[in-house]
Amino acid sequence: MRTTTLVLPETIARQLRGMLAERRESAAVLLAGVARARDGQLRLLGRELHPVPDDCYERRERTELIVVADGWVPALGRAAEIGASAIWFHTHPGVDANPKPSARDRGVDEQLADPFRIRSGSELYGSLIFAGTPEHVRFSGRVLDGGQSPKIERLWEVGDRLRLTDARPDATMVDSGLFDRNVRAFGGGVQETLSSLSVGLVGAGGTGSAVAEQLIRLGVRRLSVIDPDTLSVSNLTRVYGSTPGDVGQSKARVLATHLRRIAPDAEVQAIVGTLTEERTARELVGCDVVFGCTDDNAGRLVLSRAASYLLTAVIDCGVLLSSGAGGALTGIDARVTVLTPGAACLVCRERIDLKRAQSELLSVGERSRLQQEGYAAALPGVEPAVVAFTTAAAAAAVGELIERLVGYGQEPTPSEVLLRLHDREVSVNRAAPRQGHYCDPSTGKLGLGEGEPFLEQTWTS
Repeated sequence: MRTTTLVLPETIARQLRGMLAERRESAAVLLAGVARARDGQLRLLGRELHPVPDDCYERRERTELIVVADGWVPALGRAAEIGASAIWFHTHPGVDANPKPSARDRGVDEQLADPFRIRSGSELYGSLIFAGTPEHVRFSGRVLDGGQSPKIERLWEVGDRLRLTDARPDATMVDSGLFDRNVRAFGGGVQETLSSLSVGLVGAGGTGSAVAEQLIRLGVRRLSVIDPDTLSVSNLTRVYGSTPGDVGQSKARVLATHLRRIAPDAEVQAIVGTLTEERTARELVGCDVVFGCTDDNAGRLVLSRAASYLLTAVIDCGVLLSSGAGGALTGIDARVTVLTPGAACLVCRERIDLKRAQSELLSVGERSRLQQEGYAAALPGVEPAVVAFTTAAAAAAVGELIERLVGYGQEPTPSEVLLRLHDREVSVNRAAPRQGHYCDPSTGKLGLGEGEPFLEQTWTS
């Protein structure tokens, strides 16, 4: 069934929520990018917010407002300039206010739909109503998209905190007995959110399989597992759910089968493919959160862009074991980096080896020739890996998701956790985007959504 989700960066969500502090109705034009998932999901990606200026309210009361054209026409010009769709937003303030549109609201939508679409140059028109208080928002919304008129059913806010508000009446049903211990720890609201999230997992190896099992046991019920490889004998020491009889089979399918045994009601999709292929990368469009558990630098480049262009919360993790003479361990380092709109991407953080990423995209023959000529970086051989340490990294990554849903940690929220397991030390940090890079909000790339080429990068065939 087609679902429509409005995804808002935390900065825009905070502004919209703040308008409910006014005792009178407030209005704005929200400019949004558009992304469509393969399963029919529509995602509206908040890019800019243009509140109606005070002098453009002809009438403004607790239950009514009238806005002159100068209050919204300039925003439509901006929408046309940046290639965005326009959503008419207003509030129904008050603790007991109803977010459903009144007959007058529906009339306004009919009047605004054509001017909004014509002036913005978009086939899509949306309307959105917030009701309640800044802390407790209820909403309703609808999109006119060609000949269809779907409701906006989910509101997903992405930033230092992650917040899902679901307007569907049956979206919050969870098994209180099964998840009793979780609910005792962080409450029923977070448990409901976990059950409603669509999560992507890139990499079904030691770290990825540990992440996946923890997510399913936590209550995540929609998971897409992406991995191009087959299970090898050496994978058996780390990959959760694998058995000797699975050797030679797809890692993604082996893991998906294991997860379905744990939770028969879960929707687990196995995708055999690499993230450097556009058809596989497009599977990320419908995800609220994506865990990056791959050693592939080229794949991490895609994850890094998805966080900005699709407003996806990306939790990327990795483990590095260092050995000295005789093979003795000298370093056990793990990293968990959380990418959200406006935070530094993996490139700005120098967490991606760009030369290695370029080599990974070459065919075997071309890579060998260029390496001999000194133009391509040599790829590493088989890296050491131990289940205890890949599991520790996975637990830290899943813990970052929980922290952002619950909000029990320090503020401002760190965007990276570094585990030096050999020294039994943990450190955290935050980093800002490089000026002019795609993750920098000033470039206008946040929430850009669909476009050609997808994510504004070139793709392998």
